[in-house]
Amino acid sequence: MKNFLRMLPAIGIAALYLLPSKSVNAQSAGWQDLFNGKTLKGWHRVAGAAEYSVEGGAIVGKSVAGSGNTFLITDKEYSDFILELDAKVDDITSNSGIQIRSHFNTPAHPGKVFGRQVEIDPSARAWTGGVYDEARREWLYPLDLHPEAKTAFKLGEYNHIRIECIGNETKTWVNNIPIAYVVDTVDYKGFIGLQVHAVTRPEEAGKKVYFKNIRIKTVNLKPEPFPAGIYVVDYVPNHLNTYEQKDGWKLMYNGSTTDGWVSGKGSSFPAKGWDYQRGTMTVLSSEGKESQNGGDIVTTAQYGAFDMSFQFKLTAGANSGVKYFVTLAEKTDGSNIGLEYQVLDDELHPDAKLGRNGDRKQASLYDLFPANKQARFVRPIGAWNDGRIVVYPDNRVEHYLNGVKVLEYKRGSQEYLDAVKISKYVVWPNFGMAPKGHILLQDHGNQVSFRSLKIKELN
Repeated sequence: MKNFLRMLPAIGIAALYLLPSKSVNAQSAGWQDLFNGKTLKGWHRVAGAAEYSVEGGAIVGKSVAGSGNTFLITDKEYSDFILELDAKVDDITSNSGIQIRSHFNTPAHPGKVFGRQVEIDPSARAWTGGVYDEARREWLYPLDLHPEAKTAFKLGEYNHIRIECIGNETKTWVNNIPIAYVVDTVDYKGFIGLQVHAVTRPEEAGKKVYFKNIRIKTVNLKPEPFPAGIYVVDYVPNHLNTYEQKDGWKLMYNGSTTDGWVSGKGSSFPAKGWDYQRGTMTVLSSEGKESQNGGDIVTTAQYGAFDMSFQFKLTAGANSGVKYFVTLAEKTDGSNIGLEYQVLDDELHPDAKLGRNGDRKQASLYDLFPANKQARFVRPIGAWNDGRIVVYPDNRVEHYLNGVKVLEYKRGSQEYLDAVKISKYVVWPNFGMAPKGHILLQDHGNQVSFRSLKIKELN
């Protein structure tokens, strides 16, 4: 290289134009530039009134007061691809995002862009690289699921973003740090878009977002591996992909059999009260009579430290729960005893108004600690919700609802022991402190469905 530089005067500057350009190298490697650095050719604006222009080799989006979300979208649609670009925002209020496999102005979404979006979030929440479903299902992968990745994004600097959409899998990186992993069941083709977020107040107008070095690869795709230990949001029911299997996850229910489950008060699966053959483990209604039909079911295996995910769907007014550290030693006429992730219709079931400070509402540790949840992350009755319980080896426990951490406590802490003393569990010595226990799905007499139950033991 040094010898080449010495020869430059003799070669002449004009001869440099004979060298392969970056664009030519990119094309030869299968990459295609989506932005030529000069014009917006190949793109068009939809939905809102925000402004897009080209400045200094970058696409610049500028917010306009009173406009809804605005998108600059590709003229073409793409199915499988790897997309790379650099993005920058200068203000913590300049929320933005990158639409992938998205759509516009369908009968179900008139005048709106909808589809998966890779978030650009400079706020204190720091969910950049997370996956949001614009104008449809909202958050699919909040970064509460991968908190270590929240520091990847840098405010006021260009950040390199990589997005892989191959088959039904989407993976994201920010500044070469792996962020989110989603396995989805919708949208295998659509446009790519750059968002300027809606603003309502005049003082919010004029905020800019910048995009440059936008390129895509659609052939000879080779997925970049993710390191072990990153949580996967998998929307294929009762499914584990290859990454999850290698990472130690196991299905607790295969969608059609009762393998690994028995009655909480017997050695076989209940002969009635549960429907398990149509892709869901559904407790049938007995008009609210707790454990008087099929009764609770429990895993045959016992677990200590673990990460467990499940989806649940409520009927109107329903009550159920997912219990853990169930020892089966406590004898009761009703449900078996254990720590309980509450599954409840907060609006219609009377239990939501009992207890203390909402500690009997959905996703709470029943009768002990309330879930700190936002309304937008509670999905409506009849929709599937994503639950998650993480128990660490040091006895820290976390509850998640639809990807957001809503509760954290520590078994055996003074706070925990004090809560037990004023709860219904005070009559059970050493409640919730067993080193291992069964996991339980509760029959509280209402129809509730579960699926995609999976677990990973932690060391």
